[in-house]
Amino acid sequence: MWRYVLKRLVLMLFTAFIILSLTFILMKLIPFERPPGNNDAILRFYNNQVRLGYMYIPGERETPDIAFSIGTNNYRFSHLPVMTQYFSWLKGIFTEWNWGLSTRIVLNEPAMDIIMSRLPYSLRLNLVAVFIAVPLGFILGITAALNKNKAPDHIISTGVMVFISIPSFVMITFLLIIFAYGLKWLPTQWPSDGAPLDIRAMGFILPVASLSFGSIAGFARYTRAELSEIMSSEFLLLARTKGLTKTQAVVRHALRNSLVPIIPMIIGEFVGLLGGSLILENLYGIPGIGNLFITAITQKDYSVVMVDMAVYTIIGLFATLLVDLSYGIVDPRIRMGARK
Repeated sequence: MWRYVLKRLVLMLFTAFIILSLTFILMKLIPFERPPGNNDAILRFYNNQVRLGYMYIPGERETPDIAFSIGTNNYRFSHLPVMTQYFSWLKGIFTEWNWGLSTRIVLNEPAMDIIMSRLPYSLRLNLVAVFIAVPLGFILGITAALNKNKAPDHIISTGVMVFISIPSFVMITFLLIIFAYGLKWLPTQWPSDGAPLDIRAMGFILPVASLSFGSIAGFARYTRAELSEIMSSEFLLLARTKGLTKTQAVVRHALRNSLVPIIPMIIGEFVGLLGGSLILENLYGIPGIGNLFITAITQKDYSVVMVDMAVYTIIGLFATLLVDLSYGIVDPRIRMGARK
């Protein structure tokens, strides 16, 4: 097992390296725009670009990419070749853990600090959505399976088909129109950190509900499908003939076996929600990394885009590893098969 985990970790690092390298090179091919701000901040930014190895100060005979004046002083800067910038970027990460400075979001602020200040908002939102979606999805799926082809099954299956087809950003649009702007029960935007506790708690309702509906439908559908298949299996019929009641057979055998493909879905669902909240965060004004990612791309803040991409890549790769390991935890037969 440890050898397998170590091998996967090495492959994960290699995959992340390729993804981030391609992203950096492609981002640097986009034309650079002079950052906004006062003259002193802009000059400090360009000097930092020189220090980080992304630009240099050209000689008198060289044509600069950027030239400007502050008072009586004239300043000249030119970009280094993309691959030279790439190796400088790698050197800064491995020697100083320096992922570069923001060019637009917060001028001269380390991009990693900006991401770390926004990450808790996205994590809290998506974790709450998962904690709500998982038990409700299981309960609805079990209810539908135990009442197969009856009224509860038809009602739940219809609701699943409706909600699983509606994206989260479309759902929050409808909820905003009805409950925020129409009935005025809930905030129309994400409350600030200084807002009262009850207002901040109410601010979670619309985005969490928008993210949860699709996840609940997904968990309910898979739980119903797996449990329905196992309920008609021969080993469950054998358990019933040995004297177990229907409840005992379902709890002791059917549920446990049906959870083998469903438990790993929880981890994968979290990653899916984290990626799916990009547009939702922007619509509701949530200061998370999803909203920041769209803003950074729109404003061409290269360093922030790179760190945001790194966070999404690492979370996605680690989630994939946890999903694979969870199969062996849920079903010991998988571990024994690997050992052989």
